[in-house]
Amino acid sequence: MHARRIDALVLDNYQRAARVILANHLITRTYPDRIALPLIRRWATELREDLAELFGYRLEVTETTARLFPIVDRLDPGRPARTVNDRIFDRRRYAYLALALAVLGRAGDQVTLSELAEQVAAYTGRIDGLELAPDRAADRDAFVDAVGWLATRGAITLADGDAGGWASDPDVGEALYDIDRPVVFALFRPPRALQHLHSVRGLLAEEPATGQPAADAARRVRRNLVERPVVYARELTPQERLLLAQERIVADVELFTGLKAERRAEGVVLIDTSGRLSDIRFPGTGTLAQVALLLVGEIADRVLDIDNPLPQRPPASGQERTLAEQLDDAIPESTVFAALADPSPGESPDDDPRGEEIPDDDPVTYPFVESSWVGETVQALTDRYGVTFAAQWQADVPGLTTEVVALLRRLRLVSASGDGLLVLPALARYRGAVVTVRTKRAEELFVTAADTEGI
Repeated sequence: MHARRIDALVLDNYQRAARVILANHLITRTYPDRIALPLIRRWATELREDLAELFGYRLEVTETTARLFPIVDRLDPGRPARTVNDRIFDRRRYAYLALALAVLGRAGDQVTLSELAEQVAAYTGRIDGLELAPDRAADRDAFVDAVGWLATRGAITLADGDAGGWASDPDVGEALYDIDRPVVFALFRPPRALQHLHSVRGLLAEEPATGQPAADAARRVRRNLVERPVVYARELTPQERLLLAQERIVADVELFTGLKAERRAEGVVLIDTSGRLSDIRFPGTGTLAQVALLLVGEIADRVLDIDNPLPQRPPASGQERTLAEQLDDAIPESTVFAALADPSPGESPDDDPRGEEIPDDDPVTYPFVESSWVGETVQALTDRYGVTFAAQWQADVPGLTTEVVALLRRLRLVSASGDGLLVLPALARYRGAVVTVRTKRAEELFVTAADTEGI
């Protein structure tokens, strides 16, 4: 492992590079910023070998891109694509994004937004249930969101015009984009040909057989540590639980990333004080993060209330299988090349049961809070602190509740269970939050000319 041999004076720089590539997977000249690619290129050899040794990942670095090819062990619904305004992509936006990439892969050096939309619209005509009609504002907005996602990553660069003007009125507005072909080709690199798959499980890439089961299990544990906000021991196989308990396995990841691990009986969490690995800052600024922290405090108080104990429920089973089935139902079978396709799930006796919950000889239960109580609590928090919330959330408490719960689920502090939430152990880390509301005095709301002298 190169991280052990790097001089202490530059180890922090190497760890910063490791966090950047683990957090982004694709690095370009402008994404996530202009200093990321030179940083990755400086440590390309060391990163390539350490990523392969520790996680089984493959890293490709060129003059203009750095692309990490991770191994996905299980489906994770908590990391969706998002628009530049932080809205989650829906199925239509994902479809437009994939089709836009297909068009750009065959385009020249430049393309106008209207030309790109026209060609994507032609492709949608081949797909049942999908359409891009430029005369519909909703379709234009969704398409511009997909184009914006590509522009953020440097696949295309605005040369002239304005995408927002086209979205408002395609007869008047227009935009011209330069195409960065290496970035386009680096973006879409699935581990398998999609036309050969009957199931999304085929995208759960398998490691090459090394003949070393213990080493492969150690890589799976390390991947869990860097890819999941919290690693709960009960979700691992017995062999993986033993490896997670070993100091060396976690220490390797700490040294490589520069993060610090917190161990509890229930599992391990890596704490990212740098902000360069986590895609969510928590605690953080903004209404959602602040209300989430307030709600965590309320939940923790209720869990600790010995006079009114909460009911206990086991975690829901089969969630990943259900997610896989939902995704499989959306696969258009007419596009699958039957002669080259893998067997459908369940057709082979040797099917790999990846994504299934690990049987536990000592089943656990977690405190359960009802959805109605959560909604009432967020309403009470809004009544008390709403003056400090963003205006859109003051007027939409149900929407605020939905987004806050989604945030806590992404952080793996709670999980959904029927008509409520299970309180997971990591939530206790944030109990006892202290609220300080800053208000301005009336005389601070206005500035006189005398007050500005000397500023």
